[in-house]
Formats: sequence, C-alpha cells, structure tokens
Amino acid sequence: MATYVLLPGFWLGAWAWRPVADDLGGRGHDVHSLSLTGMGERAHLARPDTDLETHITDVLNLIHYADLRDVVLVGHSYAGAVVIPSVADRMPDRISRLVFIDSGPLPDGMSHLEFAPPEERSRDAERVRTEGDGWRLPPPPWRQLASEVPGLPDDTLERLVRLSAPQPWATATTPVRLAGAWEKLPRLHVLCGFPAAEVRARIGVVPAFRHMATESSAYRELPGWHWPMFDRPGELAAILHDAAV
Repeated sequence: MATYVLLPGFWLGAWAWRPVADDLGGRGHDVHSLSLTGMGERAHLARPDTDLETHITDVLNLIHYADLRDVVLVGHSYAGAVVIPSVADRMPDRISRLVFIDSGPLPDGMSHLEFAPPEERSRDAERVRTEGDGWRLPPPPWRQLASEVPGLPDDTLERLVRLSAPQPWATATTPVRLAGAWEKLPRLHVLCGFPAAEVRARIGVVPAFRHMATESSAYRELPGWHWPMFDRPGELAAILHDAAV
C-alpha cells in the first residue's frame, strides 16, 4: 500500500480526482485528494491575497497533521509546476516520489504565469480585470475545449462546468522559491499534450524545461486531453499505481 496526495491544477478541487482516487483506493492505497484554498468546497475562502504560498501551506499542513509519510505527491498542471516541488523542497523526508501530470517543475524565481505565451498572459490578465474583479481568473469555456475530446462522458463535462471555480490570480503571479532539496527525489512525468521526444528536444533550448533533464526523471506517455483525470482516469490511476510499486 502506498500513500498518495493528489493536487489539481487551475480551477479544480479534490472532486476532479474522484475516479482516480476511487480506483487507487480500490487497489488498497491510502489516497488524499486536496482542494487548495479557494477551490472546490473551499471556494468561499478565496481572497485577493490567496497565492502560491497559501497553497504550499495547504499541502504542508495536510502532510503534517495527517502524519503522512513516504508520500507519492501528485500534481496536475499548475500544482505540478510550482506546488509539489515547493512542498518537497521544505519536507523532503516525507516524500517518496513526485509525479507531474502534463507538467514539469519550473526553475527557481519563475511564476506559473511566465510559462504561458505572451498573448495568453495578456488575454488572461484582461479576463481577470474585466470578469474577475481584478483578482480572479474565471474558468475557461469548458464545453468548447472539450468539443474535440472523444468519448468524454456528458456527466463528466457537466460536473466540470458546474464545479469549477475562479482561480485566485496571485497563485499564477507568485514566483516559485526553491532551495534544491526537492531535486534529490525520484520523479515521474505523465505526458499528455506532447510526447517525451518533444520534451527532450526542448530541454536544451527552453529554460523552463531544464529541471526535466535529470537521471531521476522517468516519462510515461498518456496521449489525450490536458486533463487526463477526466478523459482517461483508469489509465492514469494504473500509471500512478505502477509508480509506487
């Protein structure tokens, strides 16, 4: 039996992990899905000063107060890029492995926003200003994004539209601060949006990818949507199970 902590990316809460968590739990694992502050059932706690540090503290407190050890720490997208490396950097003795779902760890001093292309940054900043009261990024047009995803169940899409919450903008603009302790831990990258060959090609030319070039990094390809917990939950759960055995 392994202990998993599952962290969602932008706009999502613990609810997004339910099919994956149920599958892992059925295999005998101890699974903790966490809604970060301001998301999911904790949406009412969102504030303009909810930032990356808030979310790091959420995870550190879960591990501390639940006395979790040998944790397989799983982060999707934003949570993979900046949250799980930060947690592991501060509590490396409690973590056995880091799993990045369609993401990778950003270098020290880089914010999640800086990873996006300039036009996307400008578009999101304008949405925050005009639709998010100046401090929240509204969810994307899920039905439009999902229109080209084959086999996505209608009830899954309905839950995605109904349960997503605006993302506190400060979580995107806060630079990650890393001291290096996390780099000693083994890592698995589950790649959905692009193959491992493309990642390797970018490592030498794109600074944001440099932490993906280590001997402790392994890659598993799971082609499909950026949100595999919705379109391929069973296969994602199987990969996570394999990561801990």
